[in-house]
Amino acid sequence: MKLLFMSFLLLSSLLQAQTITVALAANVSYAMDELKTAFNKHYSDTKLRIIIGGSGKLKAQIQNRAPYDIFMSANMRYPEALYKTKEAITQPKIYAYGALAILSQKRRDFSKGIAIVKDPAIRHIAIANPKTAPYGKAAFEALKNAKLYEKIKNKLIFGESIAQTVSYTMTAADLGFIAKSALYSPRMKAFKEGVNFVEVDPKLYTPIAQGIVLLKHGKNNSDAKAFYHFILSDEAKLIFKKYGYSL
Repeated sequence: MKLLFMSFLLLSSLLQAQTITVALAANVSYAMDELKTAFNKHYSDTKLRIIIGGSGKLKAQIQNRAPYDIFMSANMRYPEALYKTKEAITQPKIYAYGALAILSQKRRDFSKGIAIVKDPAIRHIAIANPKTAPYGKAAFEALKNAKLYEKIKNKLIFGESIAQTVSYTMTAADLGFIAKSALYSPRMKAFKEGVNFVEVDPKLYTPIAQGIVLLKHGKNNSDAKAFYHFILSDEAKLIFKKYGYSL
């Protein structure tokens, strides 16, 4: 009888616990562990399955019926498009504003800011694909507005997402335009501002408003709705701020 009762409790627990699948813009991956931990303090039985990628590719997967419950994009345009086609069931809301930084593994003089890209010693510069990755679009815009793009366009190598761009920056490029949030990852702790990185002047690009929507697949998932509201909470905002985002 006791064994039967314990089995019943276990079954009940499994039935109550839900899995949330979150399509996540790569720049947020650095903050997600802390966000998950904070959320699970409130919903300890809920499992989060995180799918990381470029926002444009994630949007395309959602349009092709990928079973995602929540979409956290690096811009507002893709969530708004999904809302218009009714693949998203909540109106897009901004959860954070991202920032651009320029990173180098080697020590460099960043005193001239973005103009460092003109340095003859800089032969390869990594940026995310501006057609699908919002941080790539912001980097492209910053180079254009600084009147540097035409001078350095042959130096550019493109990553599919900001995560791949960080990887290129650490391996194949001399510099990389990355999400500022990446600088808060454990592997970046040894890097110093003005020596290994500099923040890009925010006046050079349109603010990177990042949007969240609850998707049609998550309509009946109560835990997905709870996670959606958590990401917009003051508690989550404090975590985003720790990772270089503005609110």
